Amino acid sequence: MKFKFSLISMLALLAFSFSANAQMLNGSTVPTSEGDLIINPVSHASFIMSWKDKTVYVDPVGGVGAYDGLPRPDLILLTDIHGDHLDGTTLAGIVGNAEIVAPAAVVAQLPAGLVERAVSLPNGGIAQRLDITVKAIPMYNLTEDRLQFHDKGRGNGYVVTFGDTRVYISGDTEDIPEMRALEDIDVAFICFNLPYTMTERQAADAVNAFRPGIVYPYHYQGSDLALFGSMVDEGIEVRNGNWY
Repeated sequence: MKFKFSLISMLALLAFSFSANAQMLNGSTVPTSEGDLIINPVSHASFIMSWKDKTVYVDPVGGVGAYDGLPRPDLILLTDIHGDHLDGTTLAGIVGNAEIVAPAAVVAQLPAGLVERAVSLPNGGIAQRLDITVKAIPMYNLTEDRLQFHDKGRGNGYVVTFGDTRVYISGDTEDIPEMRALEDIDVAFICFNLPYTMTERQAADAVNAFRPGIVYPYHYQGSDLALFGSMVDEGIEVRNGNWY
C-alpha cells in the first residue's frame, strides 16, 4: 500500500511537471543557434519569451493571475511609464528573483523594493544578462498630434539577442528613423494603434524598410490586422498571436 501511494504520488508529480512545462511552451517557436526561442503572448503589450532555461517577461501587466501556470521570470524588460506597460502591483507579485531592465523614467516609478533590482538603460545602452544581450532602441512619436504621448528619450524599444537570433521589440512608437535603420533582425514585435502609436500603413512601411524574417503585430487594439498583413512585403512572415 505504501509503495502504491508513493507511485501514485510520483505519477501525479510528473503529470504536474509536464503540465507546467507544456504551459511554458505553448507559444510559437523560432529556432536559434542555441535552441528554440518560444514566444508566449499574454495580452496587448505583455508577452513572454522562453529560451534555453531562461524566461524573459516584457511589460507584464494585468495582475498576477494573468501569469498563473507560467514560469517565473529571470529577466523583465519594461518599455514605458504608461499603465499598459508598467504595473507595479503585477511586478511586485511576479518578480521573484528576476532582474529588471528599464529606462530611467520607468525605474523612477518602480515600487519600493524593486529599484535595487533594476538596471537603468538609456536609448543606445547595452546590457548583458544571462547570456542575453539587450540593446535599448529609441521609441517615440513623430506626428504633431501624437507628440504628447511618447517623448523621445523617455521610453525604450529593445533589440534582444538570443544566440544568433536578434529580436526587436518596438515599444510604443511611430515609424522612426531608428527603426527603419535596423539591420539583421530575425523577429520583430511591431505596435500600431491610434492615436497613440501609428497606422497599419506606417507599421507596414517600416517593416518593409528593415525587413525582419518574422513580424508579430502586437499592441494593435482597434486596428486592422488583415490590412497590415496585406501591406507587408512577400518574404516577411507575419505571425498573428493571441493578444486579445
